[in-house]
Amino acid sequence: MTSNKLVALIVLILITIGYVKYAFFTNTSDVSKNVNEEVVQTDEAVQEDEQPKKAEDSYLTVFFIGKNDNGEEYYRAVKRKYDAAENGQQLSFAISRLVEGPSKLEQDKGIYSEIPTGTKVISVVETDKKAIINLTADFEHGGGTDGLYKRLYQLVKTANKNTKLPVYLYINNKQADVIGGEGLMINQPLNERVFNE
Repeated sequence: MTSNKLVALIVLILITIGYVKYAFFTNTSDVSKNVNEEVVQTDEAVQEDEQPKKAEDSYLTVFFIGKNDNGEEYYRAVKRKYDAAENGQQLSFAISRLVEGPSKLEQDKGIYSEIPTGTKVISVVETDKKAIINLTADFEHGGGTDGLYKRLYQLVKTANKNTKLPVYLYINNKQADVIGGEGLMINQPLNERVFNE
């Protein structure tokens, strides 16, 4: 083989190697990159679809006291954000929010509660047949007869809005048939005619 033919053969081999390298290896890496990008995008799309949808916020109603434009008092329904997983039983949560009283913003709008600030919830128990709201004795102190009427109606309205069970009021672990310093007799289970009249 002559040296010219040998040089031509080497050049041809180099050109072929260069072409093969360019044609196959360059395109393969670009295709591989595109496939990886598509997989990542697909994974992200799947993750978004697998995330649980946020449920609509749920609210419970609690009753405080407000005044209308004529200055007349009425029982004012206010909403409290409620999450069963975090807050437990609906009635228990509602009674706790009732005892806490209105928020600062609600107070600024003239909304108030007749439930004394020292009142604590001992327990709220629901069985198949009834619900028992057990409060500390602070609930029945102060405010006179008018205050007792109002706080009991707040309790009745809030309880009846948040359970279908008959509701009984206990004070310091005993069923309350008489309440307050005046010895007002009350009807149990609680309803809109809570007082014996």
